[in-house]
Amino acid sequence: MKRSLMLFTVLSALASSSAMANADLAKAKNCMACHAVANKVVGPAYKDVAAKYAGQKDAEAKLVGKVLKGGAGAWGAVPMPANPQVSDADARTLVKWILAQK
Repeated sequence: MKRSLMLFTVLSALASSSAMANADLAKAKNCMACHAVANKVVGPAYKDVAAKYAGQKDAEAKLVGKVLKGGAGAWGAVPMPANPQVSDADARTLVKWILAQK
């Protein structure tokens, strides 16, 4: 029992530090200049993005493309610029984190 509790505690700590690391990655890649987790800034809140794309099988690939190449029209008149400073791997990490927001 103690071993299970210890394993759960370690895994929980890793998961929360991973989530925090992805928030830090979003800050480092300047995503937070236009987005926030819970409220609209210039672009939509990450929680709203997660809700809009929930259950869509191609959501991750679609959003990775938007992060890298930019996009327009999905959330209003303000376009999202391309982000050449973000690698494919970082874009995937960011999108997985965004889609996990509730």
